[in-house]
Amino acid sequence: MINSKILGLIGLAMKAGKVSFGADSVEENIVKKKVKLVIVSKDSSERTRKKFVDICENYNIPIIIDGDIENLSKAIGKNNKAIIGIKDINFADSIQKKYDGGDVIG
Repeated sequence: MINSKILGLIGLAMKAGKVSFGADSVEENIVKKKVKLVIVSKDSSERTRKKFVDICENYNIPIIIDGDIENLSKAIGKNNKAIIGIKDINFADSIQKKYDGGDVIG
Protein backbone atom coordinates (compact mmCIF):
# COMPACT_ATOMS: atom_id res chain seq x y z
CA MET A 1 0.00 0.00 0.00
CA ILE A 2 1.32 3.42 -0.86
CA ASN A 3 1.34 5.20 2.49
CA SER A 4 2.12 8.73 3.65
CA LYS A 5 5.83 7.89 4.09
CA ILE A 6 6.08 6.86 0.44
CA LEU A 7 4.09 9.89 -0.70
CA GLY A 8 6.47 12.03 1.38
CA LEU A 9 9.49 10.44 -0.30
CA ILE A 10 7.91 11.07 -3.71
CA GLY A 11 7.39 14.71 -2.68
CA LEU A 12 11.03 15.01 -1.59
CA ALA A 13 12.21 13.47 -4.84
CA MET A 14 10.05 16.00 -6.71
CA LYS A 15 11.58 18.91 -4.78
CA ALA A 16 15.03 17.53 -5.58
CA GLY A 17 14.15 17.45 -9.29
CA LYS A 18 14.39 13.65 -9.44
CA VAL A 19 10.88 12.90 -10.73
CA SER A 20 9.39 12.70 -14.19
CA PHE A 21 5.63 12.50 -14.51
CA GLY A 22 3.05 11.86 -17.18
CA ALA A 23 3.15 8.96 -19.64
CA ASP A 24 5.21 10.62 -22.39
CA SER A 25 7.86 12.08 -20.10
CA VAL A 26 8.26 8.90 -18.05
CA GLU A 27 8.48 6.75 -21.17
CA GLU A 28 11.08 9.08 -22.69
CA ASN A 29 13.17 8.97 -19.50
CA ILE A 30 12.92 5.17 -19.35
CA VAL A 31 14.31 4.93 -22.88
CA LYS A 32 17.14 7.30 -21.88
CA LYS A 33 17.79 4.99 -18.89
CA LYS A 34 17.19 7.79 -16.38
CA VAL A 35 14.27 6.23 -14.49
CA LYS A 36 15.05 3.84 -11.60
CA LEU A 37 11.46 3.13 -10.46
CA VAL A 38 8.04 3.62 -12.04
CA ILE A 39 4.85 4.12 -10.03
CA VAL A 40 1.53 3.72 -11.85
CA SER A 41 -1.76 4.45 -10.12
CA LYS A 42 -4.28 1.63 -9.77
CA ASP A 43 -6.98 3.82 -11.30
CA SER A 44 -5.07 4.49 -14.52
CA SER A 45 -6.40 2.72 -17.61
CA GLU A 46 -5.74 -0.98 -18.18
CA ARG A 47 -3.95 -0.09 -21.41
CA THR A 48 -1.63 2.36 -19.61
CA ARG A 49 -0.79 -0.17 -16.88
CA LYS A 50 -0.04 -2.91 -19.42
CA LYS A 51 2.05 -0.56 -21.55
CA PHE A 52 4.26 0.45 -18.60
CA VAL A 53 4.57 -3.09 -17.24
CA ASP A 54 5.83 -4.14 -20.69
CA ILE A 55 8.22 -1.18 -21.03
CA CYS A 56 9.59 -1.69 -17.51
CA GLU A 57 10.14 -5.40 -18.16
CA ASN A 58 12.01 -4.58 -21.37
CA TYR A 59 14.26 -2.07 -19.61
CA ASN A 60 14.48 -4.06 -16.35
CA ILE A 61 13.01 -1.27 -14.22
CA PRO A 62 10.94 -2.04 -11.12
CA ILE A 63 7.32 -0.90 -11.27
CA ILE A 64 4.75 -0.41 -8.51
CA ILE A 65 1.08 -0.38 -9.47
CA ASP A 66 -0.71 1.11 -6.50
CA GLY A 67 -2.17 4.29 -5.08
CA ASP A 68 -4.60 6.54 -6.86
CA ILE A 69 -4.19 9.42 -9.25
CA GLU A 70 -5.33 11.97 -6.67
CA ASN A 71 -2.76 11.05 -4.00
CA LEU A 72 0.13 10.53 -6.43
CA SER A 73 -0.63 13.87 -8.09
CA LYS A 74 -0.86 15.63 -4.73
CA ALA A 75 2.52 14.20 -3.70
CA ILE A 76 4.22 15.93 -6.63
CA GLY A 77 2.07 19.08 -6.54
CA LYS A 78 0.43 18.41 -9.91
CA ASN A 79 -3.00 17.47 -11.18
CA ASN A 80 -4.15 14.25 -12.81
CA LYS A 81 -0.79 12.43 -13.00
CA ALA A 82 -1.18 8.64 -13.09
CA ILE A 83 2.45 7.80 -13.83
CA ILE A 84 5.54 8.86 -11.93
CA GLY A 85 9.14 7.98 -12.70
CA ILE A 86 11.74 8.24 -9.93
CA LYS A 87 15.11 9.19 -11.43
CA ASP A 88 17.29 8.83 -8.34
CA ILE A 89 18.43 5.36 -7.23
CA ASN A 90 18.45 6.31 -3.53
CA PHE A 91 14.85 7.58 -3.61
CA ALA A 92 13.84 4.53 -5.68
CA ASP A 93 15.46 2.13 -3.18
CA SER A 94 13.88 3.90 -0.19
CA ILE A 95 10.42 3.80 -1.75
CA GLN A 96 10.76 0.10 -2.58
CA LYS A 97 11.90 -0.71 0.98
CA LYS A 98 8.92 1.15 2.48
CA TYR A 99 6.41 -0.31 0.03
CA ASP A 100 4.44 -3.17 1.56
CA GLY A 101 1.28 -3.32 -0.52
CA GLY A 102 2.24 -6.16 -2.74
CA ASP A 103 4.70 -6.99 -5.41
CA VAL A 104 7.17 -4.66 -6.97
CA ILE A 105 7.36 -6.00 -10.52
CA GLY A 106 10.81 -6.17 -12.01
